[in-house]
Amino acid sequence: MQFNHDNMTGPLLAGELASLAGRGWDTQAAAAALHKFEVRDPALSRAQSHQLLEWSHGLREPFEAGDVESTCAAINCLLEAATSRAFLSTHDGMKPHLHFTADHDDAVARTKAITAGGLAIFAVESAGGRLGACNRHNCPEAFVDTSRNGRRAYCSARCGNYEAVRRHRSAI
Repeated sequence: MQFNHDNMTGPLLAGELASLAGRGWDTQAAAAALHKFEVRDPALSRAQSHQLLEWSHGLREPFEAGDVESTCAAINCLLEAATSRAFLSTHDGMKPHLHFTADHDDAVARTKAITAGGLAIFAVESAGGRLGACNRHNCPEAFVDTSRNGRRAYCSARCGNYEAVRRHRSAI
């Protein structure tokens, strides 16, 4: 399955923030993630960092959902909490693209809208699948599965190999 990479910012940022919340929240790392995904004005105050941490815990739900209906329900909750309406924008010389919050909103509101809207668009493109949480015990990573077959179970080959070795040793 081919994905429109123009629509990947939201789900990839959502995965990054959900993973960061699971690993141990760090305001500088969160701001770096916002910068990496080109969220305007990514600096976070202490209060904004706390708001974004709470949001990031909620972002885990669609990644951990066990089926399409649960994934869609979790994303719908995020959309309800984060978006007011959709806007077409062409800021900074970019081609037309969707925003799910007003341009003048702060970085937290924009991040909520980017992640909720991006997850919704990705769910449409992927038929409600391809969001995952690593199956390795105690691994906090969430991921967007863009693999060819869409059956990824681990965040990385390292986690997959670790689990394979663990299963092998427990069978001996």
